[in-house]
Amino acid sequence: MKKLLLSAALLAGTFSANAQLPDGSVAPDFTLTDINGNTQHLYAMLDAGYTVFIDVSATWCGPCWNFHNTNALEDLWTAHGPAGGTNVVAGTTDNVMVLYIEGDGTTNSADLNGTGTNTQGDWVTGVSHPIIDPAASAINSFNSAYGIGYFPTIYKICPNRILVEAGQASAAALYAGVAACPPPASNPADAAALSFDSDLVVCGGNYTPIVTIQNNGTTAMSSATVTVMNGATVVSTGSYSGNLATYATAQVTCSAITGFTGGTLTVTVTTTSDANAANGAVSGVITNAVQANGAVGTVAIVTDQYGTETTWTIKNASGTTIASGGPYANMGAAGTTTQPVVNFNMVSNMCYTFEILDEFGDGINSAQYGLGSYTVKDGTGTTIANGGVFTTDESKAFKSGVLGINELAIEGLNIYPNPTSDVLNVSFEAVNGDYVVTMLDLQGRVVATQNHTSLNGAQTLSIPVSEFAKGSYIVTISTNGISTSQNVIIK
Repeated sequence: MKKLLLSAALLAGTFSANAQLPDGSVAPDFTLTDINGNTQHLYAMLDAGYTVFIDVSATWCGPCWNFHNTNALEDLWTAHGPAGGTNVVAGTTDNVMVLYIEGDGTTNSADLNGTGTNTQGDWVTGVSHPIIDPAASAINSFNSAYGIGYFPTIYKICPNRILVEAGQASAAALYAGVAACPPPASNPADAAALSFDSDLVVCGGNYTPIVTIQNNGTTAMSSATVTVMNGATVVSTGSYSGNLATYATAQVTCSAITGFTGGTLTVTVTTTSDANAANGAVSGVITNAVQANGAVGTVAIVTDQYGTETTWTIKNASGTTIASGGPYANMGAAGTTTQPVVNFNMVSNMCYTFEILDEFGDGINSAQYGLGSYTVKDGTGTTIANGGVFTTDESKAFKSGVLGINELAIEGLNIYPNPTSDVLNVSFEAVNGDYVVTMLDLQGRVVATQNHTSLNGAQTLSIPVSEFAKGSYIVTISTNGISTSQNVIIK
């Protein structure tokens, strides 16, 4: 249903797909006026201790209308809304706010009241919680800030400003989620650990933990200490200093862990006179990158019905894209399409990351739209990454081994002198073919290239390097879609 809804929105020309805010994000503040002229300021509600539920829908949206008619949000409001609110019961828990936000800037008040031409019905009658119908510019900014990718989107925002997508649940299920929110700030000093932000894969032996912390205290936090442990051993530390306001967040980069090959890292954060240590820890399970052998790998993609939503990249350790694919064509009905296989070259002892993205956020493998998949293989034909069931994106890391001469139709490869400061000689035994010699810096940028045709027998090729900056480089020799590489040093 979501894909069909998104298509309708795009055809209407009023809405574009965004990347949904991931659970755990800090909710952007907003101040909007409801249809009764009342100002609704998000952070003011949160600071008052309320958990805020926002329903971003559109008057023409069928699934939105169906959820609206369950009365889940209205029931949530009447049982748990602010004391004294319209139709809120006398025994309210007084800890919830509910907002309906019209997400399409082209609709109008007639559509909201069910008398327009772009509506499913009357959205106002019988609703006691605030309804907000922003102007086009305001809702466009809101949709962008909140990553609204489809209607309806229902977010739960805790008093500490952290949101999760609550989904189309019953009033009871929505309210049950309130208990997961940390209590409103009450202690002067309270440092919280929000998230473990580092990649969950280590490649190359060194690993740098990164964590987001939050001030849950009622006074500004000037310093905090971050400790990273692997089991009972402290393996890394970090610190924050500054002026962190209540509920503000900061990202702390900790010291690198040398020779780390994976495991569970537990991160704790504390501040002076910290009154609540229970919320000061997060953890991450780190795995070692998969070993990849051979010089030329392959990526095979099978898309589902909505191929235009799928893109992928392979990046080297410097973040340079060395291979990519998509977006692909859509199908007229549910099913799969096998896309052309893409080759990619690897150099010795290099870390790589394969990342696949789905613009809509439901992966490429489902019974509803087609059982798509991805498969990444190394030069020996061994699968190093595969899948298809994910949400917005999925990443897999791998590390190439030392590439041998047998992986190239060349014999007697010798690159000399190494190090050098003048000329680099590349000698090898060619086997009746065309050869490309490429020299790259460690950021993956090509600094020199030579093309040679119809080579056979003993060869010695020279690359002038006297004007190159001092440092490490990679020389790659390729023929017939196969390549091998060697590190060299310019002194």
